[in-house]
Amino acid sequence: MPETRAMVQSLMVGLIRLLLAGILKEVGHTHPYHDIHPIRPVYDFIVVGGGSAGAVVAARLAEEGTCRVLLLESGGEAPLESHVPGLSLLLIQGNADWNYRTVSGKQSLLAFSDDSIPYPRGRVAGGSSTINALIYVRGNRRDFDNWEAMGNPGWSYKDVLPYFKKAENYLGEFNNETARYHGRGGPVSVEPKRWRSPVAYGFLKAGQQLGFKVVDPNGEEQIGRRSSTAEGYIKPAARLHNNLHVALNAHVTKILFNKDKRAVGVSFMQGDKMRTVLAGREVILSAGAIGSPQLLLLSGIGPAAHLNTHGIPVVADVVGVGRNLQDHPSVSGLSWTTNKGSAISIFTMLNPKNIYAYLRHGLGPLSGPVFNEGNAWMPSVEGDPYWPDIQVPVLSGILAIDFGILSSQVIGVDPEVYKDYFSDVLGREGFSMTPFLSRPLSRGTVTLASSDPYAQPLIDVNFFSHPADVTTLVRGIKQALRIGDTPAMMVDHGARFHKKVLRSCQDQEPFTDKYWGCYVRHMSNTAYHPVGTCKMAPMTDPLGVVDHRLRVRGVRGLRVVDASIMPLIVTGNTNAATIMIGEKAADLIKEDWCISTHHNHHSQSYLPLTFP
Repeated sequence: MPETRAMVQSLMVGLIRLLLAGILKEVGHTHPYHDIHPIRPVYDFIVVGGGSAGAVVAARLAEEGTCRVLLLESGGEAPLESHVPGLSLLLIQGNADWNYRTVSGKQSLLAFSDDSIPYPRGRVAGGSSTINALIYVRGNRRDFDNWEAMGNPGWSYKDVLPYFKKAENYLGEFNNETARYHGRGGPVSVEPKRWRSPVAYGFLKAGQQLGFKVVDPNGEEQIGRRSSTAEGYIKPAARLHNNLHVALNAHVTKILFNKDKRAVGVSFMQGDKMRTVLAGREVILSAGAIGSPQLLLLSGIGPAAHLNTHGIPVVADVVGVGRNLQDHPSVSGLSWTTNKGSAISIFTMLNPKNIYAYLRHGLGPLSGPVFNEGNAWMPSVEGDPYWPDIQVPVLSGILAIDFGILSSQVIGVDPEVYKDYFSDVLGREGFSMTPFLSRPLSRGTVTLASSDPYAQPLIDVNFFSHPADVTTLVRGIKQALRIGDTPAMMVDHGARFHKKVLRSCQDQEPFTDKYWGCYVRHMSNTAYHPVGTCKMAPMTDPLGVVDHRLRVRGVRGLRVVDASIMPLIVTGNTNAATIMIGEKAADLIKEDWCISTHHNHHSQSYLPLTFP
């Protein structure tokens, strides 16, 4: 099976690259923007990681022209297929992915090979914004008010909303209720999907039949084309500002400190050469929720006992580094078959007419994130009902749609489990719902396997270590089943739930809470939203790593700017909030160094991304 998947993926990628090469050249996607300047020995700021936040902060620091900025990205240029929204599945476990795996779960991941799952993170210009599923959800306003209440002044919703708007180039229609929450002219283009399957409209109708409103999730309340940061920030900034230098395939191995515990530079490997570059002002670590804690630990910042175990000299004993890992556990495999034409089939995706529609006109199924059709947020049953604890995405396809050639390998489900559970629906049209836990109580860790900077870290997601998370997800499954049972789905689209009993849970009475609890522990996967491993917190919190201005404890001249600083995960997909963190951090840094923060972000320096 792995060999078959590799062959199919290689053939598809080769064909797509051939079709895209000429078109992308015409619209300017192939102009060089990196490695065009010789690397200087000293910069004002060194940004480590060119992902969702690092690209933002590097571009914003360079825009005034008074600072010399170096952006170091471990990966390379975004592959051509990454420009096509509908091909994100092909990017996972490829050259643009770090290809991480989690450690074996103790009470979760039980239906996956070795009780472990692939843990995709972008190793490419733009980071995970280049390989993700392109869902733009900011989170709930209560998330950010809570960050401030936890001792982080300046991070309330009213404080961060201007940065969401600054980053956004909203291409949809405004309405009177939500217009003030959106921005125009920013680097990140946000638009409604251009093409939806009939099931998507059925999903919206189903919600209305259950008494819910159809709302803009990025407005005040949630209830009711590839635009990566490489395209939106790095490329225009590097072309227009000679003070921003970008080096790709530059793997940072260590942050350097002087005797006063001030970060003064970094060591990095590029090609077969180890290099050192110095920072006159700050080093900014934006390597993500996995990479940032790993690099801090390799550089001597972290729990002293853990560093001593690996023979790493302690620069600062910061016990919270690598702790507080949070993610959204997502339930896989809940499937409904439908009438022909209601959802997406494998033949829809491979239809030459649809490929042509995208390549020539930017339309059709490939013009948006494949399969992802919408989300529902259900009111919480405890606490504030408008701070939902469950998100229910609907996908216009099932895991068996491709007979397991690609999908089962991407998520890592055990081949025997896949064969047994999906054998009755292989290749069938249908839809899935994948409830995920918006505000999990369980916490995981990122630790070192060794002092080797090229060794993968140990990622323990530790799903369901808090039993309440299982209970909440069972409720999410029951909510998904309610949606599937509406006339909008059953009558209009012939939806029929795939009632196969998971073999590992057959000792429980099927479809009872106990059965679904077993199912959750076996079939829940990641929603690809790791955060929290360099927690922003006041000094009173022993697990804090950075303060509210994102400065690392115990040292000077070093900040962390990425999703790892989130004290609590946001109620929704995390990429938009990570871009916001980059925007806000840039202003914090400018304020601390008396650099103007009044640059007109609507200037032509940052053209909104357009697709061919």
